[in-house]
Amino acid sequence: MPEEANIRFYAELNELLPADWRDTSFNYEIKKPRSVKDLVESIGVPHTEVDLIFIDGHSVDFNYLIEGGEQIRIYPPADSLDDPTLIHNHPESMAEPRFLLDVHLGRLATYLRMLGFDTLYRNDYDDPDLADISAKQNRILLTCDRKLLMRKAISHGYLVKSRKPRQQIDEILKRFNLFDHQSEFARCLDCNGVIQSVSKQAIAAQLLPLTKKYYDEFFQCDSCNRIYWEGSHHTKIQSLIERIKAGGKLV
Repeated sequence: MPEEANIRFYAELNELLPADWRDTSFNYEIKKPRSVKDLVESIGVPHTEVDLIFIDGHSVDFNYLIEGGEQIRIYPPADSLDDPTLIHNHPESMAEPRFLLDVHLGRLATYLRMLGFDTLYRNDYDDPDLADISAKQNRILLTCDRKLLMRKAISHGYLVKSRKPRQQIDEILKRFNLFDHQSEFARCLDCNGVIQSVSKQAIAAQLLPLTKKYYDEFFQCDSCNRIYWEGSHHTKIQSLIERIKAGGKLV
């Protein structure tokens, strides 16, 4: 007869559970021995969302084998927990995070680039591409797709909860503690290339007459060659950045 394990998830992990299992412990049938990582994901929680796991009070890694009868307690990442005796299953935070976004997060990609974050996005990446790029380039994969984050190759990932882009950027800045790490106007909004100052003379032939007449300071993407200047779009971006720096919600 199959045994059961007693499981409880904590903090924001409860948002990923069925209503009856939130903020409480519940019994889960163990039909055969399986790793705790496999068990957690069978419940619907991607491994990228999990850090500390305690089995009968002992800190363990994802490979710990569950056979039934255990008490399992599961926690999300928390920067304040620095006890050297604990086994952390979540990778350490990146000093300068680089992002990779799935096809549904194009507007979020634009916001992240506005704030100067290295953000890779294309609307033709499929799931295997995303997993492969995330692993090889050490990029944090942002997605609303739980199944995508359950791919074994992915170590750095985050499940975006919000569905509105302006709430998403606020969510990401909070999750990765990035409010003081913006580098304004550093990334191309089209291709993620680096924006650099360029002389007006060098790009004069590409400017419209009124732009050439009223503006003198220009910047250019080193990848796709898009030209930027301090027009009305620049003012909107600056307003967005100021609201973020002030800690205001972007709703």
